[in-house]
Amino acid sequence: MGINLLLATKTTASQAPDHLLDTVHSLPILELASVCINLTLFLVFISIVSARQVVVCFGRVRVPKEDSRGNPVAIRHRGVVDGEEIQSLVIGKSYKASVFCCFYVLFVQVLVLGFDSVALIKGKGNNSDWTSVPLPAAQSLAWFVLSFSALYYKFKAVEKFPLLLRIWWVASFVICLSTLYADCRGFLIEGSSHLSSHVLANIFITPPIGFLCYIAIKGVTGIQVSRNSDLHEPLLGEEDAGCLKVTPYNEAGFFSLATLSWLNPLLSIGAKRPLELKDIPLLAPKDRSKANYKVLNSNWEKLKAENPHKPSLAWAILMSFWKEAACNAVFAGANTLVSYVGPYMISYFVDYLGGKETFSHEGYILAGIFFAAKLVETLTTRHWYLGVDILGMHVRSALTAMVFHKGLRLSSSARQSHTSGEIVNYMAVDVQRVGDYSWYLHDIWMLPLQIILALAILYKNVGIASVATLIATIISIVATVPLARVQEDYQDKLMAAKDDRMRKTSECLRNMRVLKLQAWEDRYRVRLEEMRGVEFKYLRKALYSQAFITFIFWSSPIFVSAITFGTCILLGGQLTAGSVLSALATFRILQEPLRNFPDLVSMMAQTKVSLDRITGFLQEEELQEDATIAVPRGVSNVAIEIIDGDFCWDPSAPNPTLSGIQMKVEKGMRVAVCGVVGAGKSSFLSCILGEIPKISGEVRLCGSAAYVSQSAWIQSGNIEENILFGSPMDKAKYKSVIHACSLKKDLELFSHGDKTIIGDRGINLSGGQKQRVQLARALYQDADIYLLDDPFSAVDAHTGSELFKEYILTALDTKTVVFVTHQVEFLPAADLILVLKEGRVIQAGKYDELLQAGTDFNTLVSAHHEAIEAMDFCNQISEESDKHDPLDRSVLLSKKCASVGSNIAGMAKEVQEGVSASDLKAIKEKKKAKRARKKQLVQEEERERGKISMKVYWSYMTAAYKGLLIPLIIIAQTLFQVLQIASSWWMAWANPQTAGDQPRTSSMMLIGVYMALAFGSSWFIFVRAVLVATFGLAAAQKLFLKMQKSVFRAPMSFFDSTPAGRILNRVSIDQSVVDLDIPFRLGGFASTTIQLLGIVGVMTQVTWQILLLVIPMAIACLWMQKYYMASSRELVRIVSIQKSPIIHLFSESIAGAATIRGFGQEKRFMKRNLYLLDCFARPFFCSLAAIEWLCLRMELLSTFVFAFCMVLLVSFPHGSIEPSMAGLAVTYGLNLNARLSRWILSFCKLENKIISIERIHQYCHLPSEAPELIEDSRPPSSWPQNGTIELIDLKVRYKESLPVVLHGVSCKFPGGQKIGIVGRTGSGKSTLIQALFRLIEPEGGRIIIDSIDISTIGLHDLRSRLSIIPQDPILFEGTIRGNLDPLEEHSDQEIWQALDKSQLGEIVRQKEHKLDTPVLENGDNWSVGQRQLVSLGRALLKQARILVLDEATASVDSATDNLIQKIIRTEFKDCTVCTIAHRIPTVIDSDLVLVLSDGRVAEFDTPVRLLEDKSSMFLKLVSEYSTRSNGLPDF
Repeated sequence: MGINLLLATKTTASQAPDHLLDTVHSLPILELASVCINLTLFLVFISIVSARQVVVCFGRVRVPKEDSRGNPVAIRHRGVVDGEEIQSLVIGKSYKASVFCCFYVLFVQVLVLGFDSVALIKGKGNNSDWTSVPLPAAQSLAWFVLSFSALYYKFKAVEKFPLLLRIWWVASFVICLSTLYADCRGFLIEGSSHLSSHVLANIFITPPIGFLCYIAIKGVTGIQVSRNSDLHEPLLGEEDAGCLKVTPYNEAGFFSLATLSWLNPLLSIGAKRPLELKDIPLLAPKDRSKANYKVLNSNWEKLKAENPHKPSLAWAILMSFWKEAACNAVFAGANTLVSYVGPYMISYFVDYLGGKETFSHEGYILAGIFFAAKLVETLTTRHWYLGVDILGMHVRSALTAMVFHKGLRLSSSARQSHTSGEIVNYMAVDVQRVGDYSWYLHDIWMLPLQIILALAILYKNVGIASVATLIATIISIVATVPLARVQEDYQDKLMAAKDDRMRKTSECLRNMRVLKLQAWEDRYRVRLEEMRGVEFKYLRKALYSQAFITFIFWSSPIFVSAITFGTCILLGGQLTAGSVLSALATFRILQEPLRNFPDLVSMMAQTKVSLDRITGFLQEEELQEDATIAVPRGVSNVAIEIIDGDFCWDPSAPNPTLSGIQMKVEKGMRVAVCGVVGAGKSSFLSCILGEIPKISGEVRLCGSAAYVSQSAWIQSGNIEENILFGSPMDKAKYKSVIHACSLKKDLELFSHGDKTIIGDRGINLSGGQKQRVQLARALYQDADIYLLDDPFSAVDAHTGSELFKEYILTALDTKTVVFVTHQVEFLPAADLILVLKEGRVIQAGKYDELLQAGTDFNTLVSAHHEAIEAMDFCNQISEESDKHDPLDRSVLLSKKCASVGSNIAGMAKEVQEGVSASDLKAIKEKKKAKRARKKQLVQEEERERGKISMKVYWSYMTAAYKGLLIPLIIIAQTLFQVLQIASSWWMAWANPQTAGDQPRTSSMMLIGVYMALAFGSSWFIFVRAVLVATFGLAAAQKLFLKMQKSVFRAPMSFFDSTPAGRILNRVSIDQSVVDLDIPFRLGGFASTTIQLLGIVGVMTQVTWQILLLVIPMAIACLWMQKYYMASSRELVRIVSIQKSPIIHLFSESIAGAATIRGFGQEKRFMKRNLYLLDCFARPFFCSLAAIEWLCLRMELLSTFVFAFCMVLLVSFPHGSIEPSMAGLAVTYGLNLNARLSRWILSFCKLENKIISIERIHQYCHLPSEAPELIEDSRPPSSWPQNGTIELIDLKVRYKESLPVVLHGVSCKFPGGQKIGIVGRTGSGKSTLIQALFRLIEPEGGRIIIDSIDISTIGLHDLRSRLSIIPQDPILFEGTIRGNLDPLEEHSDQEIWQALDKSQLGEIVRQKEHKLDTPVLENGDNWSVGQRQLVSLGRALLKQARILVLDEATASVDSATDNLIQKIIRTEFKDCTVCTIAHRIPTVIDSDLVLVLSDGRVAEFDTPVRLLEDKSSMFLKLVSEYSTRSNGLPDF
């Protein structure tokens, strides 16, 4: 009925349009607002219902079945599952009350409508009465919808009222209260004549609507639903716990997207407890890295095909993501247009306050326009920023995946021109930068648009003087360009210096063990500090130029406004307060694009540099696709065929690495490859794999291949994962693989068995164990062709022969095997032996054929036989013990060693019996460990939880000049703000209030005072910028040096259990944040705080009533900020932790690229990389959305405060307030929401960035090793003179939580003697050496060298007096000279002597740079054997009295081994030499032999005595070795 009436009134009104307008004008403002709001919400409701119907009709989107009736279910049903039976509904009192209230209000409104309609019909044609109908008609319509909607939710069993309904109730209550307030005022003024049906109705309906408003805020309907799902519930619960939900963003409705309320569930979890990764929902499929990578990669490939020489990566990115960019552009454009509404309207507003009213209610309408513009601006800003962030995230994940993919396919020459540090930097820094450019994407077209809009407004206000504005704007933009160039130049140099430092740091971390063993860590730390010095020089220049740019952009609006006003006055233009304030507001908005321009220029330049670097890398040469020809399995009987192959690592080298290679290997053949060090054996395997660039010829492979490299590549992860290497688990096969690789016993000794997590680069495995894990990995893959690069060098004789028998002869019996070996004893079992020399196959054939042919093969074999004869010689000694002199010496020695226990034979028996007992014990221990779940070596990365402690802030603020600069920065900023407000106030006050008034001062005085105030303020900004840069530099450097020192002084256990990626993350990413970000964030936070106080100050100065809103608003803001920070902090911490695995996988995969390709596993690693990228993007996306969530709510609050201020100003009677001051308040108020959100943002971003300081802080306080020097107990400079080593009851464990490794070892090594240390793999040989160098501090017992207990002296004193040739020969990037003598203590002559003695002199002399011959990263351009000889050279230079050889000759052939032994015998004849070796000939001529078994001393005596004892363990090892060497054909 109400609608019909409304229509009837509309038709009559249309006949008299003038009357209608008059009627609308004569409606009270609140009634008009009420009608508009109700009709608007009604239309929204209708459109939602219609949209749902349309969607259901077209069936594009899944809609829950129950919504298809077109009823207002714009809500998420909490768990009403289709077809799930509802067992019972409990309808609460609150629901009943809500429905009753709705129908009660509807009844009242219909009553009023009836009453007014009757009155209208009775007094026909009386227009004034007509105005009483629209309000009750609109209200009746609204409450009709609301009442039946509320009733409908009972039938749908909904537990929460939909958002639209709740907003409608709240809006109704606000209107009610406002009307009540107006009625009370009217009643006081007019008395009872004010009473009417509307007033009475409003009084009656206010309480029920108040109750509905309360229900709306709670949101709960009061209906409790219990479902009939007893059987399903627990199952579902378990499933949900494991599976992750996809982000609600994916399917959020319009309103949820607009207000970002889809994030509420996550934030509410975060407010209750710290968030974990599992709380964070998965990304929507379209946001995942795989989708983005596919799109970008296909576009890149397309462009490469069109223009192979110079494809544009930028164009490929644009082609891939243009839709997102276009959507963003819409928001950005709308935002720009709306932001200029305020400045344009201010002059009208000031005129209105000055008494010029052009139409009725003008003030309220102006206030409404201001409010609407601000509202739209707020919404578009937040969605524009979020869109930009998401776009950046997509670009980053796609580019990272492309760089990773490329890294796995680089050719060797391309790999040499990019170290792994550089490649990681492409991903960590350059990709990041390209992604960040999305922020600046739209500035290119928005800048001109903003300037045009600004000039249009200025032209309206100051006339022709706006031309001066344009010129001044152009000057201030042009002034920043050269500065930006300089800045960019410094940035480039800074990046290059950072690259160098990162490369060196990463190398030091990788090889920290060597640095500590050689006592070089101080020298390398100083070298890194020098590199940081270079970086710091450019950092200083970059920051100071940044400070100058800051000064320029803060001054530019002041400069522009001074020029504009000056010109206007000179041209005799008439300024008024309104036009001045409008111009000032415009300049303020113009400040943003002017400020962004230098950023834009430098960002474009930086992005171009990064894009060029990435493009260069993506265009690098890849491995030749045709390097090998894959023949399908079963087509041919030939497994490997090489025809006329010439191969060369370096295309520019005069001689190829391998030349004239001819080979045909049939299926199932065993091929052995041998030759001296540097003959090209590893390169030979590389040519079969297609790793080495092929110059000519062809390589054919039939079937799949598996590859085992010479230096083991182990992934961090557990042992099982390393063996499976991506294949599914097959228990039976797995067991047989473990058996074939002799890993069973090792796994039993580990507390977690095959679930033991391996440290960075396999750090907690011995060399032999690493090698066998590699072999197991290859065997498990069940390939057709096996390529093994010297797999037996790192294991002892017994394990070696066991492996050969079980692995090559049994497990790989039917496979084609090509193995490189130095062990001559394995050669007779090969079907074909290739002898390599200088890159050519000089002999090929079977063992006996080659022996008869003589030449090089003979030399290798005879060298081996010499070694074996030495052993036989010892055996003879034991038979003819009386006749020979050497025996006397051994007897003397054995007397010295009597303390170990006279009856060695008895001891050996005990040991043998003890073996089985210790085996049982080990198994028991393993079970116990499983129960206790002891800690692993590598732990999850630790992160702080909860609030960032003030200690972290304080440590940073006091890091520079004890914090004295902080108050100075604040004072400078405050003075700037005060002067700026004063200059604006002066211009508004001194000019005429409205056109025609008289100015208050002369023109010269006006402009003079303005310029003085304005330029004074910009001078303080300059002071602040310089102070902030000075403070930031000092603090960053102090933190860096502290962290660097702390890391280098950390014990070895820290590096064993911390992946290098974690440390690198802190010294690169976190340090960058501290260098470049935090000082400006701190300065920015201080300045925004003071600006905000300034704005609120100006607004309260004019309308003090605003404090009534500002105080609750501030409380609400702080509460929201606290609520948000709870989640945000944890999100940022999770983000920084999720970054490390990406970098770690990256550097690990680059290092093991050859192995990954050898197994054909590139796809799996690519998948893993995409998965890790998504793990990173999940928390990253949520943290971005959370910032926008907070800002949106903050800005909405401040928009309401601003609207309140406007309404107050309009409500005051004319003349009660000075228009210029009111205008000033509005000018500043326009900035309130932007400032408030910037303030909160800058605080949150500061807190998020401070996490970097927190992370660096963690590493500044690492537990340290023992002191380097102890001044009170320094050993004499000649110590150790004799080199006697005494071990007394030595007990060692690697970590509190790990089992003991050495159990009470006691023995004495006499000075000047040669001691051999032998034992099965994992018996504790290397641990003993680590204890000697104090890499591990013993848990009990002592080590005494020349009567000084080594635990009482400084580490540097100890390690610098001992010498070691370690198992893994490590070279540092640099030169040969730098590798031999990093401390620069020796002359060139001494270095040449050392090189000659270590058989490298000739090789180095042939190189053109001699001692400055370059060494690549990891020494990749030298063979493993040559690297080992360089290690020997280091020991020869050091000339210490005690030399330790840890498997030092494992990687060289027998001839070179014999040679090294000879050098050691002559050069170190007076030294104590401790040799750990698997090759028995290496230790057979020692003076004493120590046999270890399971961390205990099994035997310790002269080799002769031990060989006499038939039960000795040593004899067992020797006989194993000699049977292996002589009797292999019996296998």
